[in-house]
Amino acid sequence: MSGGAASLRGSPLVPAVLAGIGTVVLLDSLAEGPHGAGFWLLLLAVWLVAWQLTARLAALRPKTQLGRRLADIAVPLVFGATLLLLWEAVVRGLAVPAVLLPPPSAIGARIASSLPILWADFRQTFLKSVIAGYVLGCGTGFLAALLIDRSPFLKRGLLPVANLASALPIVGVAPIMVMWFGFDWPSKAAVVVVMTFFPMLVNTLAGLSAAGAMERDLMRTYGAGHGATLAKLRLPAAMPFVFNALKINSTLALIGAIVAEFFGTPIVGMGFRISAEIGRLNTDMVWAEIAVAALAGSASYGLLALVERAVTFWHPSYRK
Repeated sequence: MSGGAASLRGSPLVPAVLAGIGTVVLLDSLAEGPHGAGFWLLLLAVWLVAWQLTARLAALRPKTQLGRRLADIAVPLVFGATLLLLWEAVVRGLAVPAVLLPPPSAIGARIASSLPILWADFRQTFLKSVIAGYVLGCGTGFLAALLIDRSPFLKRGLLPVANLASALPIVGVAPIMVMWFGFDWPSKAAVVVVMTFFPMLVNTLAGLSAAGAMERDLMRTYGAGHGATLAKLRLPAAMPFVFNALKINSTLALIGAIVAEFFGTPIVGMGFRISAEIGRLNTDMVWAEIAVAALAGSASYGLLALVERAVTFWHPSYRK
């Protein structure tokens, strides 16, 4: 009996049921008003129960691989849903004007009613500017690192310049690129190239130096030349650094393309839409574009993380 009670106390079932009931009651009370002390006490209780639910889910140690994956997915889902619920309740409970901060329900309704516009903006910004600039910037940065690695003179002379260039403000680079390449997506892709080239260059050079002296001596003992050592030792050792740059650049590229669209673009694009709609005080549309950008960036990061896990399965961080 005591073992069953202890198991029940550690189970997420009870807080899950309480959180579900509290959420239903809280959402039902949002339609009523005014919101007194009872509403805020209920909101606090729901938050505490949701916190306990998240903590118990994070403490679970399922024995099967499927169970572990489900637990890993459940924790951020419950945490994110709790944040959205708190956002909705606080904004509507305090009657915050929608022009200052719309509730998540209004943002979701705007997304559902503006799918053609959001898709056109996403296609212009992400599928054209971001992908083209990301591939060019990361690819040229990687190839440049391979060339610079063979020249100590370039390595010592170019790295300080690369660090300096990586600190260039995007608000200064974007107007110049618009003047050089025009108002369409190539100028935004050029900004993305500038933002992604140097992180890839620096990280790849650091990764190429990650192989230990003993491993290099072993390759020399086997009579391996530069190409064989690079392909079989140094590049595999550099892969964690390369993927680190790829993941960082996946968010930098999207930010760079959106900001670049503030300085001149056709009447389509995520940055253009944010700039235009905030001038019209359509804050829900601005948040809809932000939500689409956040989802695209998170999906890109997650996809790269999956590829990294498959390529660098030998890394100690992935060992059980």
